[in-house]
Amino acid sequence: MAAAPPPLHLVIFPYMAQGHTFPLLDISKAFAIRGLKVVIITTPSNAPFIVSETSNHPNISLSIIPFPRVPELPEGCENTADLPSMALLSTFIEAIKKMKQPFEGVLRDMIANGHPPICVISDFFLSWTLDSCRSFGIPRIVSHGMGVLPMAICLSLDLISLKTKPSTYLDPLELPNLKLPFTLHKADIPESLLDFDLNDPFTGIIVEAMEADINSWGVLVNSFEELEGDHVGAFESFYFNNAKAYCLGPLFLYNKLRQEVEAEKVQIQSYSYIKWLDKQTGPNGSVVIYVSFGTQAHMSDDQLNEIAFGLEMAEHPFIWVVRSRTWVVPEGWKERVKEKGLVLRDWVDQRSILSHLAIGGFLSHCGWNSILESISMGVPLLAWPILGISDQGLNAKYIVSGWGAGLMMPHRGDGGEKIMTVGRDVICESVNELMGDGKGRKAREMAQALGKMARRAVEKGGSSDKKLDQLIDQLSNKNGKS
Repeated sequence: MAAAPPPLHLVIFPYMAQGHTFPLLDISKAFAIRGLKVVIITTPSNAPFIVSETSNHPNISLSIIPFPRVPELPEGCENTADLPSMALLSTFIEAIKKMKQPFEGVLRDMIANGHPPICVISDFFLSWTLDSCRSFGIPRIVSHGMGVLPMAICLSLDLISLKTKPSTYLDPLELPNLKLPFTLHKADIPESLLDFDLNDPFTGIIVEAMEADINSWGVLVNSFEELEGDHVGAFESFYFNNAKAYCLGPLFLYNKLRQEVEAEKVQIQSYSYIKWLDKQTGPNGSVVIYVSFGTQAHMSDDQLNEIAFGLEMAEHPFIWVVRSRTWVVPEGWKERVKEKGLVLRDWVDQRSILSHLAIGGFLSHCGWNSILESISMGVPLLAWPILGISDQGLNAKYIVSGWGAGLMMPHRGDGGEKIMTVGRDVICESVNELMGDGKGRKAREMAQALGKMARRAVEKGGSSDKKLDQLIDQLSNKNGKS
């Protein structure tokens, strides 16, 4: 009897930010369950979290390399969540480039030990890994953490001449090679991509990353064909060397090990906020609105106050994750809402909240992970994009005008400019509209339909499941294995 072939190995290198790391940990587990050996590259401070997420998978191992010491960054700052200010983001990304030599050392050791990786999956911001992969003849697959259409729109912006770029926020954009399911305006575009400053260090980082991106072997996309298949061909047209986009998501829905599922159930049931949600589930169905704006959005104390009073006025039960450590709850407010509201300041398991039967809506900044998690659970969104430097505005437009799975929080003036502080009346009215009948009910029905599609995509024989098998087969054959 012939000996079984040795297992295939691959390397996954996440960018040190939770929103970028989570999807790559999810796909690591999917590869591991299929029998591949996965090596995740990380740094000392990030390692404990990754171990906590992957310890049940013997096919996943970590290779820990040092984070470069940079005078401008605080000691021990190895994740964007630890940055004292987002003004240091460019410094952080530039520092990561100094990890190139130890990264190449990992690849060299794997090859010397007879386990050459069939590919390296690395984050968009780790553009320098392309040169390293090329020097070893290893395919590099880039991971963005964005959807197909938002990525295609960002790539299209390079093709617009400066003369035809819109001057006002409400001017429409016509993008070459893209058929959009909605009218796009300047206000929907990340500010850093449309009105970029060539002297800005972050602009240089983006340009460098995009060049490495379009020259990579392929693109891993946390999405699924039923949601975005119509845009995949246009997106792939921006890439060289016939690179393909692999829609493998929603990555967090892939089957997990049985013991992992059981352990998660026990853990989730112990969370205080899940116990609180259990008490909210009643004959009126999904009545709670979940409020969270991610880990990097900054809101003024005035805006947080308006949210607080707006939620109180709406009179719907709510669970609100507040990231600000300095915000002081308005006097008397907590006492007034104690029967209906739960305010949390620490980390929460967002997926367990969104999957709870009591949740009927999600007031969100519209990061791509949050969007996928919400629609996969059949929960409609109240879209409130906060940051102007990311894809949130595009995602919000996509949800509301493209899919019809959410409503938009009014956050712009008549001229399309951002409103500095959205008032409590607007927040109250928008929450009630999402949680009520009419537009809210239609958005809820659409989100539930998309949720069914999302879950089918990752099941055996689903579009994402088959695409993952196809990717493994192509990489295996490229490396001379059957």
